[in-house]
Amino acid sequence: MADFTANKYIYLSVVTLSDGTLSWNSASDHSATYTVTDVGADGVLTAGQDYWITSVFLYNGYTVNVNGKDYGIFVYSNNGYIPYNDSTDDLSSLVGTAGSTSSYQPALSTAANCFLTGTRIATPSGEVAVETLRTGDMVLTADGRAVPVRWLAKQTIANIPYVLSSKLEPVRIAAGALGADLPETDLVVSADHGMILDGLVVNAGAMVNGSSIRFVPLSEMPASFIWWHIETEAHDVILANGAPSESFIDYTGRKAFDNYAEYLDLYGADHLIAEMPAPRVSAQRQLPASLRARLGIAVPEPDMAEIAHLIQAA
Repeated sequence: MADFTANKYIYLSVVTLSDGTLSWNSASDHSATYTVTDVGADGVLTAGQDYWITSVFLYNGYTVNVNGKDYGIFVYSNNGYIPYNDSTDDLSSLVGTAGSTSSYQPALSTAANCFLTGTRIATPSGEVAVETLRTGDMVLTADGRAVPVRWLAKQTIANIPYVLSSKLEPVRIAAGALGADLPETDLVVSADHGMILDGLVVNAGAMVNGSSIRFVPLSEMPASFIWWHIETEAHDVILANGAPSESFIDYTGRKAFDNYAEYLDLYGADHLIAEMPAPRVSAQRQLPASLRARLGIAVPEPDMAEIAHLIQAA
């Protein structure tokens, strides 16, 4: 998140914390326009740092999930507050009852790492739109194996001006930008999504060259959009619009996805996935020179003054 202004809040009366569970006696809905401040301006709601109205109303790390979304709880004295916007969110299910939560997320982020709706995924019977896949369907890996979809994760992003951090801007990879005519058509993924290039897992955000691979401003995205991620038994290399791309890896967990309850119904508990044995490139400075050249990214000029300083210091 970034700083945002909420026009309503849920008031949680008499908040208590015991054995990792935050409880309240009752909840009521109120109208008031105040700002939630992201102190670090890092797109993450941070416990003990970020606040609502003033710095005495601190986010305490506990969240409540309503309609598949996590909402941070801010606490002052012995009461809790959940700010929100009624134009996009409905928290009426909380009103009028006591409640509790054991969900503790001291660094809450809405970041996603997935494919956009419409991405074409290779299967044994041809390419299909990612959103049409179902648990048990088969997808093709880059080395020609057919593997079953364990779960299709879904995350709806509400593109609210001044609320979403620019760090959540998608990356558009133009057709042919990766070489060898790949991807076959333009591919839009999240910045943290890994593409497989020269034996490396390269985050899309690290490949941006400002032309054929670029960030998509949130102003160009619709009011809401959906990310999808394909989980298989292993951390596999699958084909998205023809380009080798990673399947789901549980770096940030599955709770951020809208259909996490479906996953629990299927498997009962989270399943750990071992990362594929390939180095990950998460920043552009880590790109090998050969890959920089292939992607059209200029090699930075050496800082001769810094080099001279290091030589003198030695």
